[in-house]
Amino acid sequence: MNAKFFIAAALIAAAASPGLAQESIEDKALVCAACHGENGVPVMPEVPIIWGQHAGYLYIQLKDFKSQSRASKIMNPIAATLEKTDMLALAQYFEGKPWPATGYSAGAADIDKGETIATAGMCTACHLGTFFGDSSIPRLAGQTQVYLERILFAFKTRERNNNVDKSNLMQTFADEDLKAMSRYLAGL
Repeated sequence: MNAKFFIAAALIAAAASPGLAQESIEDKALVCAACHGENGVPVMPEVPIIWGQHAGYLYIQLKDFKSQSRASKIMNPIAATLEKTDMLALAQYFEGKPWPATGYSAGAADIDKGETIATAGMCTACHLGTFFGDSSIPRLAGQTQVYLERILFAFKTRERNNNVDKSNLMQTFADEDLKAMSRYLAGL
């Protein structure tokens, strides 16, 4: 068994514990830190940064994990234990944290290609010109590169199916374009 399995099992057990309902939002957020990091930098690169992410987006994702319209072996059982008030409070808690710096920088070719893809895909119409997003639209700028690549491909293959329009858009791009886009966005 790998470390991810043990982390996931510990998170699920902690989230399902009877005392969880009595815990503060700060205590509940500690469960999140096991993967998303105690300082906002995820423990594993395929996990997204949630510190500083928009509360509206975080709430929607927690709600989608709870309803299983967004599939995740780790997040579905954790979200299943949360009430709406907890999801809203956690979303606001993490929005109030500072966005962490990952130190990642994209190369010049990825910057040029990423800007071209962003324009062709009209990405800035939702994620804004800075890719900081707003409200229920996620910040992509400075997100981890491995997560961005994984999620772009998850939309393309419809593995992630909680945004049909995003899946349709991602299917119009070649795999190499999506990889370049992930490097570009991570470097912003």
